Amino acid sequence: MKINEKLTKPITEVNYLRAENVDRYRVIIRYFYEQYEKIQYWLYKEDVFEAMIQTGLFPNYTLDQCQSDLSSLTEWKNLIAIQDTSKVTSIEEFKNRKYRYQLSEYTIEIERMTLKLENLQVEGASLEPTLLERIQYQIMCIETLQDASMLEIHTWWKDLNANFIRLNQNYQDYIRTLNSAKAEEMMKTESFLLFKEKIISYLRNFVKGLQEHAMILEDYIQNIPFETIVILIEKAVNYEMSIPRMDDKIQKQDIYDNFMARWDSIYSWFVGKNGISEVNRMSDITNEIIRKITRYAQQIGELQNQGANRAEEYKHISDLFGKCQDLNQAHKMSALFFGVDKPLHMQAIHNRNTDSIDSGVYEEEITYYALEPRTRVATVKTKRQPAQDYNLEKEQQRLEILEHKQAQNEKLKNYIQDGVVDFEKIDILDGESRKILLSWLSEGLNDVSKTAKTDDGRDFYIDDSNLKTIEVKCEDGIFVMPSYRICFKR
Repeated sequence: MKINEKLTKPITEVNYLRAENVDRYRVIIRYFYEQYEKIQYWLYKEDVFEAMIQTGLFPNYTLDQCQSDLSSLTEWKNLIAIQDTSKVTSIEEFKNRKYRYQLSEYTIEIERMTLKLENLQVEGASLEPTLLERIQYQIMCIETLQDASMLEIHTWWKDLNANFIRLNQNYQDYIRTLNSAKAEEMMKTESFLLFKEKIISYLRNFVKGLQEHAMILEDYIQNIPFETIVILIEKAVNYEMSIPRMDDKIQKQDIYDNFMARWDSIYSWFVGKNGISEVNRMSDITNEIIRKITRYAQQIGELQNQGANRAEEYKHISDLFGKCQDLNQAHKMSALFFGVDKPLHMQAIHNRNTDSIDSGVYEEEITYYALEPRTRVATVKTKRQPAQDYNLEKEQQRLEILEHKQAQNEKLKNYIQDGVVDFEKIDILDGESRKILLSWLSEGLNDVSKTAKTDDGRDFYIDDSNLKTIEVKCEDGIFVMPSYRICFKR
């Protein structure tokens, strides 16, 4: 057994599994991991805060608490924070330091360890087209497996799932390494040019294999009868149930649902839903990486060649200037090399009949441009006009506002039953009324005595006894909130 520094040093990345606010930390890391599975590596704190609120587990969660949790996870090296300066337009915005966050490699492996039921394999990232060949062979064997034994069908099912998981996992890991911050820095170095062609060739071979097998698989999977899949999965489930186990008894329905969900993932991966499959996304992402690698390599090449023969060029230009016969010829030579010192520009050319760059000035139509004198004596006389009367428009606008406000008050009366607005008993809530009710609720909760007044002077207080999480049906979706009650004083 070899003892080294890595073995004896503490692993701070596991602190989030046993910290005081472990419930919040676990949910945040799981959200980052699910987005990482979708190849969405960088997230802002606003994205994390919205996801935490949508869970319904933290109704009083604030943006400041989210920032504190992200800072703790960054300090424990679970997250990698990089300041986003791409949209900074002022010094104040730069000082506020808006960060993007990414999972660290240690945390990814730790989170995979916590997902034992998903049986994710942690292995070296690579893109092997042979996995696509195996999956194609196993999918095309479905017709011959209907009369096979349960053992053969179970073995086929296990091999198909193992190859599919390896393909998906290896691709995600490999793409993540190419999109990591370390890879971004490496692509900007000159040493990257040595194996740039190998990476591009490797990715293109994978895309080629993907296009060859994916189209065949898509067409073949679409034509497989669903009844055939159900029969095969039922036989695989029956064999799984026949295996003697010493641990807790598993439910047959759970295994069946798991197997059907896996087949649905395979179907969505190759065929897709709504015309978009994971194969198409994978091809687009790979092509984008190839373009990015080529762009970086081109920039490095331009920087290398920028000062290659500049000294010889300057020497040759100085020789040409030395051969000029007079100063006028030297001026012409300077205009040729460095451009005209004071060029003339054509202005006031409007409404061109053609966008051709070969069209000359004399071929264009004449444009007239009105000039005004710049002297203080000659001024343009202004025409006096009487002030316009907008009283009618103002009265019409006032009546429209009053009519709209009266209609909104009628809507609000429907939500007030016996002087109480009970969000739990509301059948359906429109968007404008929801905005007003939530503003009342916010004003009441911000007060120490939890009382406030409406715009028309009605007093109310907030009843927060027996709080629980409820779902309010709205015209534009489902609104999850605590079961507050707005009670009006008589």
